Amino acid sequence: MNSVSTSGLILRIRPLTETSLIVHWLTPDLGRVATVAKGARRPNSSFRGKLDLFYEADFSFVRSRRSELHTLREVSLHQTHSRLREDLHALQQAAYCTALVEQTTETEAPITGIHALFQALLNEVSREACQARTVLAFEAKLLVELGQQPELDEAKLSPGSRRIYARLEADDWPALAPLKLSSVQETELWQFLHGFLIFHLGRIPKGRGDALGHAP
Repeated sequence: MNSVSTSGLILRIRPLTETSLIVHWLTPDLGRVATVAKGARRPNSSFRGKLDLFYEADFSFVRSRRSELHTLREVSLHQTHSRLREDLHALQQAAYCTALVEQTTETEAPITGIHALFQALLNEVSREACQARTVLAFEAKLLVELGQQPELDEAKLSPGSRRIYARLEADDWPALAPLKLSSVQETELWQFLHGFLIFHLGRIPKGRGDALGHAP
């Protein structure tokens, strides 16, 4: 029995049978991992109260020999990010960023930094009033992790927006907290990243407009 222990964040969860769930995780060492939580929907399940969107936990699973859907064994819950169940805009931001991670990564193919980036994003939207710059920063930082960041010297941005974009890429979340964007700069960066993501990724996941607080 090939048992694996790691830590991760729950990206997605859905029913498999009347009693079981499929749980998709983002981990620092394994990338995205899919597991089956057998019996998780039963009232007396050991998983009860431990599995929900954006929960953070240590967990173990047994690898399947036939597929990429493995058997979840144990879960030790650390963080629930409860604000995401109380603030619709925070949930919209987390959901859009989840879809972006899923679109740009492959199952069990870790990319250094993406787990830490997503973890920091959840912490940010869990404690701060939702800002468009949070999503713009996540997009910019994710492109860096993917090695697809724009050449700013060649970017069609005003000098002020170019300086802000450089900060979105490089500064940590606390340093970005005081950053104020004018409505013109916000729109310019929103449109610039929209075009850049479409060009390099082919499409953008649904929900970007809601996450940014703009019309799609």
